Amino acid sequence: MQFNLQATCQLLEELVNIPSPSGYTTNIMNVMAKKFKNIGVAYTRTNKGALIVTIKGQDDTKHRLLTAHVDTLGAMVKDIKPSGRLKLSMVGGFRWNAVEGEYCTIHKMDGTTIRGTILIHETTVHVYANAGDVKRDEQHIEVRIDAKTTSASETRALGIEVGDFVSFDPRFEMTETGFIKSRHLDDKASTALLTELVRHLHESGEQLPYTTHFYISNNEEIGFGGNASIPSQVVEYIAVDMGAIGDGQTSDEYTVSICAKDSSGPYHYELTRHLVQLAKDYDIDYKFDIYPYYGSDASAAIRAGYDIKHALFGPGIEASHAYERTHIEALQNTAKLLYTYVTSKMVE
Repeated sequence: MQFNLQATCQLLEELVNIPSPSGYTTNIMNVMAKKFKNIGVAYTRTNKGALIVTIKGQDDTKHRLLTAHVDTLGAMVKDIKPSGRLKLSMVGGFRWNAVEGEYCTIHKMDGTTIRGTILIHETTVHVYANAGDVKRDEQHIEVRIDAKTTSASETRALGIEVGDFVSFDPRFEMTETGFIKSRHLDDKASTALLTELVRHLHESGEQLPYTTHFYISNNEEIGFGGNASIPSQVVEYIAVDMGAIGDGQTSDEYTVSICAKDSSGPYHYELTRHLVQLAKDYDIDYKFDIYPYYGSDASAAIRAGYDIKHALFGPGIEASHAYERTHIEALQNTAKLLYTYVTSKMVE
């Protein structure tokens, strides 16, 4: 497979700029449905809103499934404060300091939006002597709305209410040195890679050894994406998601990261070793790692009771659940492993 870097990065930029916090994903799922329609492949839509593209293989008795998710971190309006500013409730697992100072969009129930900025209440250093020491939590973080409002009633008059979704600006940038910086690379980078793989397989007419499903999920960040509507013939289930980088990790921004274990426990031994061997055999630059505070759609499927072999790999991404960064080499290595895997023999 010839990796189309330009097409992948263009799609990635488009996807990260579509607001899609978990629970607010209808728009991006419609965009993905249109992408698949334009490619010329059929898809099904689950009751939870996920999309499944199926490419029939030589063996239709044993199936594979690969998934990536388009839902992201975000927030919802928890309360409208007497000042007219907004108190937030998290959607997904992040830390408030990771979004402090970020521009955001409030998605009102009538379909319109209004802009704002996420700040701690005690931001002004000329007034609050302890501004740097204040705990970043739900009690101190608020949204400063870009509208003339100084009371809860004035904010409600704008059409803002409890339960409105709040999305964070991605600030996508691709540098001359090959780095891609943006929020929501988790997991829109993998979604772009899977979409381009589907495009290649359809346009080339290449037949896979096994029927393979490409599952775009929309609830991963809250723990139950990709854990339903899995065809009964599926034997191998691969979550294509980011590799976690930090102290004590082997993963970096230039390689595909293969996960041995995360907070749910070890991934399937033989299937994981199969991925490692493929990387070695085809000179794919990879790292093998454990992610201590991590869960995936694959582990969610196991918890749901599916009798499958599960594994996880994806591009190494720095500063997960904050302002993330990866490199085009990580995307290239992940694309190579994806293609090599779907064209390989199953683990016995």
